[in-house]
Amino acid sequence: MAGEEFWRPPRACADYWSEWKLCRSIRNLYHTYYTYGETPSCAQWKKDYKNCKEWERTKSATAKDLLCDSERARVAKKQKYAPVWKMRKNPPADWNSPIGEENFK
Repeated sequence: MAGEEFWRPPRACADYWSEWKLCRSIRNLYHTYYTYGETPSCAQWKKDYKNCKEWERTKSATAKDLLCDSERARVAKKQKYAPVWKMRKNPPADWNSPIGEENFK
């Protein structure tokens, strides 16, 4: 294909490796286990790294498709949750009014 040689992975391959190392770090393992009660699955980061390296070596269409699918799934998972806070266009009308003593008790 003509556009294959100009396509680049969404991230540098080193970024996938860094994400995998961070995911496997003791601090992240402990934090995730404490927060969610289970250890994180870091396998996808390693698969993405391998697919990125394979694409760099061979320009494999399969590796490219797997990498794109993984990134799309990652973005879709992130967008699945609604924001916690509602965004405002303007500050509240009384944003600069003094705070009364009764609010501190």
